[in-house]
Amino acid sequence: MIKKCLFPAAGYGTRFLPATKAMPKEMLPVVNKPLIQYGVEEALDAGLSEISIVTGRGKRALEDHFDISYELENQIKGTDKEKYLVGIRRLLDQCSFSYTRQTEMKGLGHAILTGRSLIGDEPFAVVLADDLCVNLEGDGVLTQMVKLYNQYRCTIVAIQEVDPQETNKYGVIAGDLIGDDLYRVRNMVEKPAPEDAPSNLAIIGRYILTPDIFDLIKQTEPGKGGEIQITDALMKQAQNGCVIAYKFKGKRFDCGGAEGYIEATNFCFENFYKTGKAY
Repeated sequence: MIKKCLFPAAGYGTRFLPATKAMPKEMLPVVNKPLIQYGVEEALDAGLSEISIVTGRGKRALEDHFDISYELENQIKGTDKEKYLVGIRRLLDQCSFSYTRQTEMKGLGHAILTGRSLIGDEPFAVVLADDLCVNLEGDGVLTQMVKLYNQYRCTIVAIQEVDPQETNKYGVIAGDLIGDDLYRVRNMVEKPAPEDAPSNLAIIGRYILTPDIFDLIKQTEPGKGGEIQITDALMKQAQNGCVIAYKFKGKRFDCGGAEGYIEATNFCFENFYKTGKAY
């Protein structure tokens, strides 16, 4: 059983400056909830109740959000405003939260390695909170992936088709189709130019990783931009036939940039807030 979910949340959020100069990008609100709360809700719905967060300087708001605010709760006690805290209270009641700091920004691979002390020697999920994923017609993306892990017992990455001209924004896979929307990965390239991309199947911010990934990351040399890329470590697993890519069911919004963030806000307002499902 997978119980743990890691949230790398130490990045600067440079695509959303100046809003993220003093506010963690993971705390940007989509309607009335911060991005990271959507991610934790998705994790809990998938049965992952042990939440580990890799933070950095200026990220104390994340810890404060997943804590009780006695003064606030006392102020609104007995009023109709209490309903706004139902969702966050559920998370505080059903999840445990642990934190560690990434002191240097050396890429996603390094951020995941920083969380090793929180995860230990067991499989775990990774969620990038600025990728907001929703599925109105069934299981959430992490729930879908946990079910696949229970069947295949190997690393799983979530993928979606992207515009071939935008492959330079993603890790891109090539693989052999082994089932409905399932590929056994045989190649994986970090942010390839369109003419060099092995496909237009891009990895998005949902992973299930087996614990051997930590040692593989440690053995990985810095890649593009001097960063330790998770795709390089995953490629080592893929060479042993141990990585599956899954074209998930649902919608994904790239909330690290203004356009995707606005789309996500409009979508959540129409489907959650106006329907009374936002709390």
